[in-house]
Amino acid sequence: MESVRQILLSFPLVVFSALLPLLLIYWLLVALRLASLELFERDSLKGDHLASSMVALGFAGVPASVALTLLVVVAGALTLAVELMLLRWLSLGMMRVPVGVGVLWLSFVVASPLASRVCAVLSHQFQRRASGHYRCLLGERVRVLEGADAAGWARAVLLDNAECEVKLRGKVGNMPRAGEVRVLVKYVAQQNAYRSVDEANFLEARAHLRRIRLRRGDDNGAAALS
Repeated sequence: MESVRQILLSFPLVVFSALLPLLLIYWLLVALRLASLELFERDSLKGDHLASSMVALGFAGVPASVALTLLVVVAGALTLAVELMLLRWLSLGMMRVPVGVGVLWLSFVVASPLASRVCAVLSHQFQRRASGHYRCLLGERVRVLEGADAAGWARAVLLDNAECEVKLRGKVGNMPRAGEVRVLVKYVAQQNAYRSVDEANFLEARAHLRRIRLRRGDDNGAAALS
């Protein structure tokens, strides 16, 4: 029992020993209907928030809380495997901290595509119950069935699930066209409809934001060194 406690409290596994109980408490509150399943969702992908970050990592189609839980569980399992098979047998001393940070980073890098694939399977469950989880569809790709009418309304279906139909609301200069592939970027609750953008424009905007963030990181690093 003492050896188990030491393993759970060793770095970097202690990070997950702290995170998993918090996630367990959250899901208990969700089960008791005291917390929302879409706790981290916003009406739009615009801005730096958890839901938009998870979509950027490829976790579209499920609530951010589900994606985050899967990511932490998979990364935790990988970190536990590295701890049991390697780290506990090494005398690292003070080097355990930088090595542990590297293990944490590598665990999340490996866990991300694995958790993303699980989320892709689970997304079909949420799509079938889309009437209760509107915002988790943000970031999903859709194919427009018919061009927008005079009022800007159009119908579309999810690219990976033609049974899930959504309403699109266009605006001047950004009207959906029949057969076009678009990305859902905003949910308008009053109209129970989505704003969308052309997929190519969406990917271009994401790449541009990524370059800006990298540039800011470089500027902050240079400022810290000066």
